[in-house]
Amino acid sequence: MSESRAERIKLVLFDVDGVLTDGTILLLPAPGGAKQATHATRRKKEGPGFGILSRDIIEAKGFHAHDGTAISLARLGGLKTGVITKRISETVALRARDLKLDYVRQGIQDKFTVFQEILAAEKLSAEQAAYVGDDLIDLPVMRRCGLAIAVANARPEVKRDAHFVTEHRGGEGAARDAIEFILKAQGTLERAVERYIAGER
Repeated sequence: MSESRAERIKLVLFDVDGVLTDGTILLLPAPGGAKQATHATRRKKEGPGFGILSRDIIEAKGFHAHDGTAISLARLGGLKTGVITKRISETVALRARDLKLDYVRQGIQDKFTVFQEILAAEKLSAEQAAYVGDDLIDLPVMRRCGLAIAVANARPEVKRDAHFVTEHRGGEGAARDAIEFILKAQGTLERAVERYIAGER
């Protein structure tokens, strides 16, 4: 059962686009840079992921406040958190710093290798980690982690391999669903909520 899997979780990792966001990627001209905004999205030199190289274009994403609260609840409940994403975006870096995520890995095509590296750093087994995804690139991790979670808007192949599917769509509270499911299974949700209400973050 998915609840018994959730009881063992100590680390929760998320994809970004389509999970922590609704999947929309906005490419906006920077102030004074509209004339050169024809630069295409290009592969960054430091990795296989995709990101914007042009100084004339800003990549923007929307994040849900409920998911931000979820990360605080996870921390208060004793869980480590992080993201593994193919794209490279300063927007993600800013949000990750804001939420105090433990791991931020951008520009990652081979998510499973990075997943293994994070497990080694935390001295955890795969059974102690959950992964929240929405698309095919997430399946190598989801098929090997202890608790595979698909968001409501995930592709059918991803939902089929998931142990749990969130009620909400990516970027609309799916991360909150995932964290609350795990903390509830571990019997720590109510205490984490009370600590949050008391002002702990």
